[in-house]
Amino acid sequence: MKKRLATLTALAVTAMMAFTGCGGGNNKPAEETGTDKPAGGAVELTLGTGGTTGTYYAVGGTMSTVLNNAMENVNLKVVSTGASKANILDIDDKVSDVAIVQNDVMYYAYNGTDLFAAEGKFETFSAVAGIYDETCQIIAGSNITNIADLKGKTVNVGDAGSGVEFNATQILAAYGIDINKDINKVNGSFGDAADSIKDGKIDAAFITAGAPTTAVVDLAISKSINLLTIDDEHAAALIEQYPFYTKTTIPGGTYNGVKDDVQTLSVRATLIAANDTSEDTIYELTKALFENKDALASSNAKFAELDPALAVQGISVPFHPGAEKYFKEIGIN
Repeated sequence: MKKRLATLTALAVTAMMAFTGCGGGNNKPAEETGTDKPAGGAVELTLGTGGTTGTYYAVGGTMSTVLNNAMENVNLKVVSTGASKANILDIDDKVSDVAIVQNDVMYYAYNGTDLFAAEGKFETFSAVAGIYDETCQIIAGSNITNIADLKGKTVNVGDAGSGVEFNATQILAAYGIDINKDINKVNGSFGDAADSIKDGKIDAAFITAGAPTTAVVDLAISKSINLLTIDDEHAAALIEQYPFYTKTTIPGGTYNGVKDDVQTLSVRATLIAANDTSEDTIYELTKALFENKDALASSNAKFAELDPALAVQGISVPFHPGAEKYFKEIGIN
């Protein structure tokens, strides 16, 4: 366990801040989800998720319900946490064994940058599998049609210090826009952003979350909006500089009034594991995850995106040996 003092300090900070778009973020006391079979002699893995009202907690609950019935030697215990950053700190502090995080946040942790610039590098975790996309959605009023047009505009870039704000910083910079100098930067939640666009208080907002996002769905019903495209040239430059990004398309019709497909980038909600978790244990978990996709998807639509070929994309940290063994076994490198 490294940098314990830094870890404890950072954990205190996460109690006050939400670090991800989709995972929730409320550091409530840990809460366990039920399982349909007793653990018996199985290895129990604590699965860090997010706030109890967030997507990560719901996804973790589905995993425990479905996979605990499918695995003979592994049992998942789900706990509520402060989401991505808190989960990495918890694994480093041996509070959790596995966790769900955004892949950009784990990149920052592994390299000691951005969200983890103060704490330094964390190398006590490794990747298991990307689960589903968290899409960088750039929502604007109908008078704005290009990201370059955001220069000089009032833009909500997510909560201060959040993963969304870093996404916004990087995407704007690719278009020659300095987030601190060239826009009127506003920090706030997705709900705040949608309400402010509706009321004409801001011109645009960055939202990193699975599409469709409820706040945007509600906004698009009452106001005409545009989804701004990240074109091929800028997407390629961003992916080269930040390997956690992947290209994605928001299908036309996802939001009222947005008829055409819109190309953008995504980060991925990713399952990670502590390095000292055994290869056999993570192999069994990874195998069960993909072999029970239909059961998982029937309980939570996020798992409809689960695909072993996609699960290794945008992963810029080493894979756990157990996950690596599974992917090689099925011909995914």
